[in-house]
Amino acid sequence: MVVPEGFVLPPWYLLVPILVVLAGIIALLWALEPPVTDRTVLAFAPWMMFGSTLHVLHRLDLYPDQIETLFAAPSVYLVTAIVAGAAWIIAIFLYAGGLQPTIARFVGISGTAFFAVFAMITLNVGWEQGTFEPFWPVIAVVATGVVTALAWVVLSLRFTDVAATTGATGVLVVFGHTLDGVSTAIGYDVLGAAEEVPLSRLILEAGETLPTEPYIGAGWLFVLVKVVLALVILGLFKEYVDEQPQQARLILALLAAVGLGPGVHNVLLFIIT
Repeated sequence: MVVPEGFVLPPWYLLVPILVVLAGIIALLWALEPPVTDRTVLAFAPWMMFGSTLHVLHRLDLYPDQIETLFAAPSVYLVTAIVAGAAWIIAIFLYAGGLQPTIARFVGISGTAFFAVFAMITLNVGWEQGTFEPFWPVIAVVATGVVTALAWVVLSLRFTDVAATTGATGVLVVFGHTLDGVSTAIGYDVLGAAEEVPLSRLILEAGETLPTEPYIGAGWLFVLVKVVLALVILGLFKEYVDEQPQQARLILALLAAVGLGPGVHNVLLFIIT
């Protein structure tokens, strides 16, 4: 009910090395125990978006056949985690050697560089094919910013302690899931895109049965569910962040990626197709 259509595992001779390398990176990070703060979580936002560009290029069939399954879901998440984790480890050693002022700075700059390069490759494909149409994707990003700001104002006024405790990490969680919701709604109602996640499709179909559908479409219900879900998650994590801030922020970062990754994927795909 929650797994998107098209999930493909790579062959064992690709999957096993990926899992071994990822396990090694996780073990090394566990031993190094790097700090996880708001700045750390925000620094990984470009890496979440980088993973989206890798998957969009897979949707465009631009990878060699021998490795194309590495960039399908779910293996693209593992590949992204390996590259981002390696950047985190490098940042830790650079910081320890006095070559970087902060760990988060190197992680954020390197992630931005990776995302920018692959995003430009993706956009160039749409430009060359004559399918470059940025209007609705830009509307999706702007609307996401507005909805996120409104949701955060409500949270700050009604649940000040939750907003203060979760901080910038909380904002990223709300923004990521709102972007996923808004881009999905625009894709479904305006661009005629099909929804691949069964549970999300059920919510969109429920929106179609409402009397508001002829006037504002079906996607608004999905946006509402995503925003409310993000705010509820932050409320549930408030005490966890107080008691175990590093672990809690790391989990919240993963939850933010679950929204931001698909949201950026939608935006890029809509721009070029």
